[in-house]
Amino acid sequence: MAIAIYDTTLRDGTQREGISLSVADKLRITRLLDDLGVAYIEGGWPGSNPRDVAYFDQVRQLDLKHARIAAFGSTCRKGVEPAGDANIRALVEAETPVVTLVGKTSMLHVNDVLQTTPAENLRMIEASVAYLKSVGREVVYDAEHFFDGLKLDLEYGMDTVAAAVRGGADCVVLCDTNGGSLPWEIARFFRMMQEAFPQVSLGIHTHNDSELAVANTIAAVKEGATHVQGTINGYGERCGNANLCSIIPDLQLKMGYDCVPPDNLTTLARLARTVAEIANLAPDSHLAFVGRSAFAHKGGIHVAAVRRNADRYQHIEPTLVGNESRVLVSDLSGRGNLLSKAEELGLDTTSDEAVQVLQEVKELENQGFVFEGAEASVAIRLHRARPG
Repeated sequence: MAIAIYDTTLRDGTQREGISLSVADKLRITRLLDDLGVAYIEGGWPGSNPRDVAYFDQVRQLDLKHARIAAFGSTCRKGVEPAGDANIRALVEAETPVVTLVGKTSMLHVNDVLQTTPAENLRMIEASVAYLKSVGREVVYDAEHFFDGLKLDLEYGMDTVAAAVRGGADCVVLCDTNGGSLPWEIARFFRMMQEAFPQVSLGIHTHNDSELAVANTIAAVKEGATHVQGTINGYGERCGNANLCSIIPDLQLKMGYDCVPPDNLTTLARLARTVAEIANLAPDSHLAFVGRSAFAHKGGIHVAAVRRNADRYQHIEPTLVGNESRVLVSDLSGRGNLLSKAEELGLDTTSDEAVQVLQEVKELENQGFVFEGAEASVAIRLHRARPG
């Protein structure tokens, strides 16, 4: 079964504190995402700033192989028809094949943010979706604050989704906008939506404020979500969005879903690190799957086991996502760490020589030296330990 991967690094991801992408940066990331094979790339909000307008003008010149570009914006304003709404016009003028509309699910936001009536909000949703469909766009409807909204007023939350469906939305995405939901809550509401709208394609958009964005996304897919939104490296406002660098391999390697072409999955680690560099952020070495430390082994007992069978301390083969297994040397090492490091360096080191170097390392680290990031110092000691 296929899952449509919808990347919003260029829009939601840039809301992370410390990220600012130029148009050239966004175009470069677009090419990388297309090479990975994602289904959708959300380029930005054309009604919000000149940079996004320029991006949508220039991205049309790219010869993309996989991805469809989406422009993001909100439903029309209260009391205004979509055709006369500046934000809706900007979405149309972006000339993207896909438009993603965000609308209010929660009565809290209808009352306090939009300051309108429940009935008017429903009109805004249905009319906006219908208008964009009438001008030939594929429409993804993001039901903002969906899970929180249903907890406040279940019936009205369902009515907002029904309005988007009446308007002709191609996919309705249920959003955990505040990132506060738990996996079993996501699953329960998804089952409810599947029963209420059995013919509608449902998607999931989660945030990581409770450190559950990936888990919540997986829970939604298990309940029938066929459209998954997220960002590379989990970039996003506050604590970030669902991390596609974890979600894609989880779904594809462990659950058997088709997310990206299988051969392309091996580019994932390089993509994650390249996007970090483009964003002028240090790559997070400890990210699952793609971090440099994701398959690094330091403890002596672990390394001894891995030398006999790598699967004992690795949940997947690292090369499947373009990563590699590494062995570190420190005072926590055992003989196997040194033997592995010698093999990596192409040295024919004996067990006794490895023990000799290990004792030197332990004694020096006790004095305050650190060998974990000093590969050359380890190599020199292994060379010196050889006879002659």
